[in-house]
Amino acid sequence: MITMAIISNPFIVTGKIAPEYFCDRKNESARLVKSVTNGNNLVIISPRRMGKTGLIQFCYGKPEIENEYYTFFVDILHTSSLREFTYSLGHEIFETLLPRSRKMATLFIQTIKSISGKFGFDPVSNLPTFNLELGDIDRPEYTLDEIFHYLSKADRPCILAIDEFQQIAKYPERNIEALMRTHVQRLDNCHFIFAGSERHMMQEMFLSSARPFYQSADILELEAIPAEVYIPFVIRNFEQRGRTIAASDVEKVYALFHGHTYYIQKTFNESFANTPEGEKCTSETIKTALGNMTASNDTIFREILSNIPEKQKELLYAIAREGEAKHITSAEFIRSHSLTSASSVQSAARKLLEKDLITEINKVFSVTDRLFAMWINQLHGEKLNCI
Repeated sequence: MITMAIISNPFIVTGKIAPEYFCDRKNESARLVKSVTNGNNLVIISPRRMGKTGLIQFCYGKPEIENEYYTFFVDILHTSSLREFTYSLGHEIFETLLPRSRKMATLFIQTIKSISGKFGFDPVSNLPTFNLELGDIDRPEYTLDEIFHYLSKADRPCILAIDEFQQIAKYPERNIEALMRTHVQRLDNCHFIFAGSERHMMQEMFLSSARPFYQSADILELEAIPAEVYIPFVIRNFEQRGRTIAASDVEKVYALFHGHTYYIQKTFNESFANTPEGEKCTSETIKTALGNMTASNDTIFREILSNIPEKQKELLYAIAREGEAKHITSAEFIRSHSLTSASSVQSAARKLLEKDLITEINKVFSVTDRLFAMWINQLHGEKLNCI
């Protein structure tokens, strides 16, 4: 029987990325490692899916961190209360430690007295299990205090990354930022990475003198990987696996998504999969990949639009059409996109920013999700002529 060699797809879009498939970010990774290993906390701000999760996990794998620290990563985008935050944090810490240190996992249960009696037990592995329900945490503030106390007693230093950290500002409980800041200040055995995609909220939390986290951490704004780095990376990965691709086609995809890491990777992941060994990845192959991406998100995007009021929707369409929109309250912009007035545009922009549907950097507005912007334009009859 003839066995076929398995050719791994070099364009990773989920899970941990091996160093050979990780594109650049040399300066950013060096800064992250330097910051947390020198006793500082770090804020990472970037649009969603720009690669901040991959960057953190990549740095966690570096010897100076992996061999010296316990590392935790918790994404709280789905949480809507302190109880959910506490549950997610406790689950991440326990599940991370269990395979690494039975001693620390056992100590976790002994320390978290408010819920320790509700842990399960696996008779086969002879290990405890985190099979709690959300409702088992009836005193989240007390349980959270126990969790942070546990981290302070860990037998090696810890690094805790909290992704979409701005979510805590949306919880119904009062003074959650102040509560978290108090815990962070007390810990000398744990350093924090606060990552967030809602730029205006993250900046407000860490740069406003009226907020508890003011000037409490170094700030790193994660920008697009430069085209002169990304394009050769894509070409090289095709060529190393017996395929070719035109630099001009790679450049067009990069420009289409404005360097947005996830969607570029996703495009070439699918394009690579559809290019047989020994052949060239054509523009038609790339178009098919892009079409599949928009089609697979069609229902999600329609649902988003269905929940946006008309005035906000009109501005969203205008910004998507522009790509990067400047002077959105100017008479020229309002006239060219048949909008109502400067005041209505200001109001709509504020709401869209709050919903993280648009992003503003130096008074230039864009749709936060680049694929969503492309889908909107296709919805209005604009063909994908850039590829």
